Amino acid sequence: MAEGSRGGSLAFGQVVIGPPGSGKTTYCHAMRDFLSRIGRSVAVVNLDPANEALPWPCALDIAELVTLPDVMGSLGLGPNGGLIYCMEYLEANADWLRDRLQGLRGHYILFDCPGQVELYTHHEALKNVFAQLAKWNFRVCVPLCLCSQLAAVHLVDSHYCTDPGKFISVLCTSLSTMLHVELPHVNVLSKMDLIEQYGKLAFNLDYYTEVLDLSYLLDHLASDPFFRNFRRLNEKLVEVIEDYSLVSFVPLNVQDKQSMRQVMQAVDKANGYSFGDQEHRSLQALMSAAVGADFHFSSTLAVQEKYVQSQDKAVEEEVMDL
Repeated sequence: MAEGSRGGSLAFGQVVIGPPGSGKTTYCHAMRDFLSRIGRSVAVVNLDPANEALPWPCALDIAELVTLPDVMGSLGLGPNGGLIYCMEYLEANADWLRDRLQGLRGHYILFDCPGQVELYTHHEALKNVFAQLAKWNFRVCVPLCLCSQLAAVHLVDSHYCTDPGKFISVLCTSLSTMLHVELPHVNVLSKMDLIEQYGKLAFNLDYYTEVLDLSYLLDHLASDPFFRNFRRLNEKLVEVIEDYSLVSFVPLNVQDKQSMRQVMQAVDKANGYSFGDQEHRSLQALMSAAVGADFHFSSTLAVQEKYVQSQDKAVEEEVMDL
């Protein structure tokens, strides 16, 4: 995995990004357990210097190089400035990361990244670190630049679906991240097992996962006196999202094996793992990955059915109480 090497063996993995509280660390370790059960050698790498109390052991921890409390204490920086400094320090010491990753050859690697949004929307440090991983023959998974050697998994909490204004903001953030990070990209709606607790959705779940006609969201926002004043702004934001037509989501419940499998297939297609010889694959599986025949429809339908059943049960309980 020497820098610039093209003849070395490829290493596959996922760069797991997303805002704070979206479930990145939980996802990493749930995916590690899932992939281990199907025979892959998996290693988790913690790249979040603010993640001090890791709930599970990891193969490599950025705390060996730098920690957020040390930076804040020695330089007098706040949490946001300190985290940016840590990422710039990691970029400046990329050889440290390369040397440590040498010991993880042969593993499928999950990179657990920080939750500060600006690191993925306009700051350059982590983007440059991801570019270095590509030079070291890593194929990791965000879906945009298909010639890249990496791919990103962008987690978004599913509760944003219950608020049209927040959902439009999430779409803008996801699009900005995809364009900036320049990696094969999979957007994931996390915590789908909790979605019925967030309130009733205005539309079916596939409306949100496939990002269908957003004009309906604008009409829904118009009923709110606050958002009514910003209709033209929201219209322009929606135009940008629809003009690029890049954002869609895969629903995820880490407690559901079928849901984990759907995400795994999407990521394997994004980072090229599906087309390698690391595992035995049937012709049908390869063709499905090649033409994108699945579209995650069955996964979305299953979650939608559970959500509708939960809503129906809640209505029945209200009627019984009356």
